[in-house]
Amino acid sequence: MSVAGVLLAAGGGRRFGMPKALVEHRGRLLVEHAAAVLRDGGCEPVVVVLGAQAAEVRSRAALGDAVLVDNPDWASGMGSSFRVGLAALTAVDVTAAVVVPVDTPGLTAAAVRRVASLVTTETLVRAVYDGEPGHPVALGRAHWAGAVAGATGDKGAREYLRDHDVINVDCADVAIGADADRPEDLPT
Repeated sequence: MSVAGVLLAAGGGRRFGMPKALVEHRGRLLVEHAAAVLRDGGCEPVVVVLGAQAAEVRSRAALGDAVLVDNPDWASGMGSSFRVGLAALTAVDVTAAVVVPVDTPGLTAAAVRRVASLVTTETLVRAVYDGEPGHPVALGRAHWAGAVAGATGDKGAREYLRDHDVINVDCADVAIGADADRPEDLPT
């Protein structure tokens, strides 16, 4: 079973004051951290969806062998980046995709491995933290078309996951699932 990683890093970071992909935290950019977490969690390939200030992310970020794709419609919300990320995998022979947003600095490779270990072509798996849904989310390939069809605005796959059976896996012992929507949300 092979699992790809999709990193949603295209947003402008309106509430944060800058694109979160370019935020430096603990000595590296958030986009570098998230790509490394996916790679170290066993995802291959890792697709990084860029948008706001994509050229600067490309020039500053050390992303190794990640596949960088541009979302020309990034300003419309996360849904378009989700669609672009999964579209980049259509010709790749993978069982599933693990999806994470760039603004989860507490995410770990252990959480990615735990979620990815439960996914099959037919399943949906989501990390939960203290009973609350979070990231990563893994989508078996059989769900890609349906999830993409409903991905609009900032919703991503949220509604699709709500309407389908999802395996929830507790990751609170190995990661922090909170998003960093504002600078003060970054863990110290």
